[in-house]
Amino acid sequence: MPGLSLGLQGVGKRQPDAPERWLFQGIELELRGGDFVAIRGESGLGKSTLLHIIAGLERKDAGTVQLCGQDVDSLNDDARTLLRRRQIGFVFQSFHLLPQLSARDNIALPWRLNALPRQELGGRIHALAECLGIASRLDALPRELSGGEQQRVAVARALIHRPALVLADEPTGSLDPDRAGEVLRLLGEMGIEAGAAVLMVTHSSKAAAIAQRQLEMRRDGLHSL
Repeated sequence: MPGLSLGLQGVGKRQPDAPERWLFQGIELELRGGDFVAIRGESGLGKSTLLHIIAGLERKDAGTVQLCGQDVDSLNDDARTLLRRRQIGFVFQSFHLLPQLSARDNIALPWRLNALPRQELGGRIHALAECLGIASRLDALPRELSGGEQQRVAVARALIHRPALVLADEPTGSLDPDRAGEVLRLLGEMGIEAGAAVLMVTHSSKAAAIAQRQLEMRRDGLHSL
């Protein structure tokens, strides 16, 4: 059985503007390599905040977060940054591509930040680009790409360094349903093939239906659908 990529126990976050109230609490979740899980929920429930907590970008107010066997909050800032850089790939709703870099260089960024072997990079980029249908667009700048192409570049960037965990934050918000569904299927298939766990948060029932398992986020925790 693949090792545990992510473990959440009793995770909670208070509302920043009203600390006597919980934004959410009691979050329990375990993900192993090859899992593809979608968390649904309305806006304002803290879905993005939960992803930030998992990645160590934001502090929780209760519970524990284990990423690849390490307690995220027990690490200092440098160690947390290094863990995030090595073990997590991100796909954001607005893609967050660097506008001055080509698609190829955007995809390569996590690989280079992790100082992985240069001789493997070209082949890895080509293989991902072929699977995602963007091999002919690698020299284009983000402004020259369609929304769907930008999303595919973002997926390739999230997978390039073979992370243990891929976090996708409302990744289909700006795309039409057919295009979004195609790319999400590829994200799930390629993540599973690479042995990564994929966790997506979305308000879209159609997007969530592509995952292996769906959960609903409420203020008192995650509930199976």
